[in-house]
Amino acid sequence: EVEKDLISQVYTNAIESLSEDDQKLPQVQALLPLLKRGIGVHHGGLLPILKEIVEILFAESLIKCLFATETFSIGINMPAKTVVFTNTRKWDGKDFRWVTSGEYIQMSGRAGRRGKDDRGLVIQMLDEKMEPAVCKGILYGDPDPLNSSYRISYNMLLNLMRVEDVEPEFLLRASFHQFQKETEAPGLIAQAESLENEAASLEFESEEEAKHVQEYYQMDQQLLLTKSKISKIVQKPEYILKYLKVTGRFLDITIDGENFGWGILTSCKKKSGTGAGGDAGKLASMTSGPSYTVEILLFCVDRHFDSVDEKQKEEDLKEASILWRGTSRNCRPVKEGIDDPELISMRVFTVGLENIERISQVRIFTPQALHSQESRKKVSLSVKEVLKRFPEGPPLLDPIKDLGIEDASFKVLIERAEALVKRMTEFVEAQGWDDEKKHTLVETYERKLEVKERARLLREEARSCQTMAMKDDLKKMKRVLKKLGHVDANGVIQTKGRTACELNTADELVVTELIFTGVFKTLTVEQCVALLSSMTFDERNKDEDDPTKGLKSFLLNPFYKLQDVAKTVAQVQASCGLEVDEDEFLDKFNPGMMEAVFAWCKGAKFVEVQKLTGSFEGTTIRTLRRLEELIRQITNAAKAFGDKELEAKFEEGSKLLKRDIVFCSSLYL
Repeated sequence: EVEKDLISQVYTNAIESLSEDDQKLPQVQALLPLLKRGIGVHHGGLLPILKEIVEILFAESLIKCLFATETFSIGINMPAKTVVFTNTRKWDGKDFRWVTSGEYIQMSGRAGRRGKDDRGLVIQMLDEKMEPAVCKGILYGDPDPLNSSYRISYNMLLNLMRVEDVEPEFLLRASFHQFQKETEAPGLIAQAESLENEAASLEFESEEEAKHVQEYYQMDQQLLLTKSKISKIVQKPEYILKYLKVTGRFLDITIDGENFGWGILTSCKKKSGTGAGGDAGKLASMTSGPSYTVEILLFCVDRHFDSVDEKQKEEDLKEASILWRGTSRNCRPVKEGIDDPELISMRVFTVGLENIERISQVRIFTPQALHSQESRKKVSLSVKEVLKRFPEGPPLLDPIKDLGIEDASFKVLIERAEALVKRMTEFVEAQGWDDEKKHTLVETYERKLEVKERARLLREEARSCQTMAMKDDLKKMKRVLKKLGHVDANGVIQTKGRTACELNTADELVVTELIFTGVFKTLTVEQCVALLSSMTFDERNKDEDDPTKGLKSFLLNPFYKLQDVAKTVAQVQASCGLEVDEDEFLDKFNPGMMEAVFAWCKGAKFVEVQKLTGSFEGTTIRTLRRLEELIRQITNAAKAFGDKELEAKFEEGSKLLKRDIVFCSSLYL
């Protein structure tokens, strides 16, 4: 009871600084009952003052159980008796990944209060299977590497250019980023030298033999290229579709560069592209005609068996027989004479016409229900019988007689392929190579070429490390500043440039263009502040709907002007050689908070403003505070180039923002 009274007292004293309306906010009222039970919550969406209350109470041991995000454990020194991980994965902006060793050590290190506990407990809740290697990496892995993410901004560049006798290049040369790049170079050179030595060790019996192998290899590459061109013509629907209408035909299939050998056709379907259905739909819509998918039964081995021990193989073999669908991601081609026959199974793959290498004249009967193990086993026996009868492979359909290809260029390709095969056969006979020696020599030559290429790329990378990092980007950025009028041809800062020097909270180029194109001149103070909120609100739209949907015209029209200005800036950057995705650049400006900010500037209560947003209270306050900082910078910029009207307008905007719970003082001050 004493602790409950103490919590109530601390809480009441803390929120006394808030207005009556702010004290009635749902978050404010919902937290006290939890705190009295010794339960706390701490996350980015919480009101700043409530976060501070939770931190103070936790530090005084008045909160017994705290639900917090990673920030609390990493950023603030708040030790506890026990740390519980409810999940071992975290969202890093791109994907849900396992927590790193550094993150785990930092968070779990909070367990055990110095001078109070003789040990700290860490409880890990697992809701999915974790491989031993992953677990070991988290618990005993190396600390996270310290890599520089240094990037030069336009604001930084302009501020350096305005100072006499200071060159931006000097800052880049003295950066940790440049230091890291230079320290990488010796290691890359050592790797390149090691590869070059390996290439030198791959020698032939004589220089003459090396020349013969090179000549044979070049002919082989020409033959591969010719065959590829032949396949592209043969794979056209008008030629092969008539032979794919009936099931059971033997087809030679290659998927992602891996040849699966002969398989049995089970179906061929036409699929028109509509532009829907994800990546597949987009690809289909890009083609001129309908796309076709072919279902084919192929011999394969589950890739899973390549990475497990014998005991695990025996356990998994029972379940593997149930699987009847295969993909190149999960299955690989059979290695003849190497793979255990028990691991080989027949599965149905879905491929495109481009995956068909050869079409055979041979067809066999196939049952309709291929999902059952018995039916696939029957087909497997039939395929093996056919391949036994034709040791050199089943007879093929003639592309000219059977497929009816009358294209003159195709006949030329066929003749070229036949001539190359004949020439290569004669060449091998002249050298006296048997099949084994030929294969060994070609493999050695390919390996030598590959190693040399890798060494060359490493040396190029080492050279780029030794040159100044971001030098090219710096030149392009200077070109952008000249095009937009921030500096003159001699690199002297102009009025636009002095303005951009004052701005760093939002995109300085876009804000400067908005000022100098007169967008703010025609808008009211409230409209100006609301428009700028689209540059400080960075929460992505959760729905797929257009973020401008429902926005009133007096806010929508200024936002369209901002988008036009941003598009111009993006196009200028792209024209100067910088990598800028125009759509991605425009997506940075989010109008989701414009209506709420406009209402706040008009004097609305925070509880009413919050109803206009789809975000947490903490996010709203963070956006408004960043917005006030941006407005302060624009006010200083207007003062710098002497625009009294604009200065007065944004000073008024700052006053409209700074009130109530959004800018209440911190409890730590």
